[in-house]
Amino acid sequence: MALDLKRLARVHRVRTLQLGLAQADEARAREQVASEQALAGRIAQLAAAVAPTRIEAGAMALAASAHYRERLQRSAEAATNRVRTAEQAAERTVAATQSAKRDQSAIEKLIERGQQALIEAELRALQDLPGTPRKNRHDPC
Repeated sequence: MALDLKRLARVHRVRTLQLGLAQADEARAREQVASEQALAGRIAQLAAAVAPTRIEAGAMALAASAHYRERLQRSAEAATNRVRTAEQAAERTVAATQSAKRDQSAIEKLIERGQQALIEAELRALQDLPGTPRKNRHDPC
């Protein structure tokens, strides 16, 4: 049983490391989502700033702003796709973290059960020792 507890302790250490890595991946994924959302916001601000404000602007100015708006629109679509991809990756990392937590808690429960079994075995061994006085049921004291 001691060997099993040593093995469980080693597995617990590994699962704890895996949980830490999963939590770090989750944090990185959340930062990536925030970064992509910030980029999408900046692109939206740029697109709003390039919108024509004067009708009497020359043809070259209108053509240039139309060109930049089109490019910003493509960039906004790409940023939206990156945000969506980052959110999906964040969801996957959350699931991986939850799985790692479940694995670690399962190992912890197995360790607790093993330790409890050792304690119970030691108590039974102590009770079965030949020199231990047992209370007599008929003795009133």
